[in-house]
Amino acid sequence: MSPSKSSRRDFLRRSATAAGTGVVAPYIWTSSHAKAESKNDRLIAGCIGNGGMGHGDGQAVARYADVVAVCDVDRSHAESAKNHPQIGKGKAEIYSDYRKLLDRPDVDVVTISTPDHWHSRICIAAMKAGKDVYCQKPLTLTIDEGKILCRVLEQTGRVFQVGTQQRSENGNMFLKAVAMVQLGRIGKVKRVTCAIGGGPAGGPFQKTDPPPGLDWDQWLGQTPLVDYIRQRCHGDFRWWYEYSGGKMTDWGAHHVDVAQWAIGMDHSGPTTVEGLSVTHPVALKDGMPTEDDKFNTATGFMIKCMFPGDVEMRIRHDTDNGILFEGEKGRFFVDRGKLVGEAVEALRDDPLPENFLIKLRKGKPYNNHMGNFIDCVKDRSTPISDLPTHHRTMTTCHLANMAIRLGRKLTWDPQIEQIVSDDEANAWQKRPQRRGYEVEA
Repeated sequence: MSPSKSSRRDFLRRSATAAGTGVVAPYIWTSSHAKAESKNDRLIAGCIGNGGMGHGDGQAVARYADVVAVCDVDRSHAESAKNHPQIGKGKAEIYSDYRKLLDRPDVDVVTISTPDHWHSRICIAAMKAGKDVYCQKPLTLTIDEGKILCRVLEQTGRVFQVGTQQRSENGNMFLKAVAMVQLGRIGKVKRVTCAIGGGPAGGPFQKTDPPPGLDWDQWLGQTPLVDYIRQRCHGDFRWWYEYSGGKMTDWGAHHVDVAQWAIGMDHSGPTTVEGLSVTHPVALKDGMPTEDDKFNTATGFMIKCMFPGDVEMRIRHDTDNGILFEGEKGRFFVDRGKLVGEAVEALRDDPLPENFLIKLRKGKPYNNHMGNFIDCVKDRSTPISDLPTHHRTMTTCHLANMAIRLGRKLTWDPQIEQIVSDDEANAWQKRPQRRGYEVEA
């Protein structure tokens, strides 16, 4: 281990110890001080998955850490990240195998911005390799993957942030919405509506040879070996159940997350989930798509989830994207651009108490989402979007997809995390995985 690596880790350990004992450390590590950090005090980062959101995550982590390694099964993505003036700066080493990046002892933190079906396997390997993790949403492909990730997190004690930035950013409008609900500003909540949009229809698409530089077999990972279709990968992977869950998991990861946080269910979950209506772009048989050259996730849906306390959540594709909270004393709407309603107008005369907002932020100052992660890495605390709560968010989203694919109401026990009296549906908590790509603890 290099002297600089040793001194950096020693400093972080001493700072965390001092924070735990109430001793004031000689330096305060927050994002506002990032530019004043000496070169040897900066963290070392590796970025796994460099296309799409990976570019944004790479730029975000590079504000606080030196990116020394990038990894992607598409060589063009990795080269783009390496040569980006704010990510690899032309110096980062390129890897096609994430395991080799994780073998580097100098890497402190990793961003994981691959398609959804790769998240869990890489996250597990990263935590076991002693890395702290920032992973894109939606975190998992199945409920079982979330359970495994939670076990590995408990075993390793790593810092883990999920990229649901609505908890930290967007003018803190979602944070304020959560506070309004929890402080009773609209009385007892009766219904929460999460409008998340529907996925596109598309196809049939042409099967071709993979482009040079793309390892198609590796890209497929745990999923079935199929012919290459350009629209299966990169940004369009979201519209195939093989790799993701459509808008239900893509935007549900954001809005269902905030809704469950607000009603105090982010460590629990619904008791029943049913699809009131659904439209798929292809026919399904036993819940599985019958065509292999078209997008197959739902283009339209209305989901009804019931939570303890007789709170109803609707997840729907139509109406304006955002969250509508309805209580006995009023209602309000929040999205990434506005927070509106009579209860919001009342904040002018009766503002939200700052100490409650601090509590929701787990004692941390206002910060962007990556900054919150880095602050927590340095003092070994829990980020605002931690793994266990996001697992519960994704459980609701996965149950919703299972209900519309199987065509029936599901009864869920959130304490034991099992579907009640439905062996077929319970089997859908996991899925078959290709040999050599299994997701295991």
